[in-house]
Amino acid sequence: MSFKEKVSEELLLEEEVSKQNEIVVFNDDVNTFDHVIDTLVDVCDHTPVQAEQCSLIVHYNGKCTVKTGDYKDLEPRCSRLLEAGLSAEIV
Repeated sequence: MSFKEKVSEELLLEEEVSKQNEIVVFNDDVNTFDHVIDTLVDVCDHTPVQAEQCSLIVHYNGKCTVKTGDYKDLEPRCSRLLEAGLSAEIV
C-alpha cells in the first residue's frame, strides 16, 4: 500500500467518525413566518435571507434542516427553538 493510499484511507475513516448532527424544524399551524424567521436569525445565526428560505422550505416540505454540527453545540440551540414554540429535534 502506497503512502498516498494510506493517507486517503485514514481521512475516510476520520470523516466517518466525526458524524454531524442536525437540527430539523417541522411545520406547524401556530407560528407566523416572521416569528420563525426572527427565531432562526437569533438562535441559529442565520442571515435574514437564509432564515426566510428555511421557513419557506418548512412550510412547503413539512421540515427543514436549519443547523448542523456537534451535538454539544446543537442541544442548547434546539432547546431555545423549542422554548420559542417551534417544533424541532436533533437527528
